[in-house]
Amino acid sequence: MDWSLYILECADKTLYTGITNDLDKRLENHANGTGAKYTKGRGPFTVIYTETHENRSGASKRERKVKRLSRTEKLALVEK
Repeated sequence: MDWSLYILECADKTLYTGITNDLDKRLENHANGTGAKYTKGRGPFTVIYTETHENRSGASKRERKVKRLSRTEKLALVEK
């Protein structure tokens, strides 16, 4: 089962980075307020970036790297 790293842009223009093995379900959870504490009340969301990984380990390692990036660096990643 593939895992996805994703970056959401929240309605307040902040960015949220996460991983999941079911992106549609995870986005639904974010939308109804059960996805993550950070995203609760910050919707609606726009998925601005995704990348696929073969396993959770790879996705988690990439998530840690992406979360350390500045906002500017994340937006540059999105533009590639």
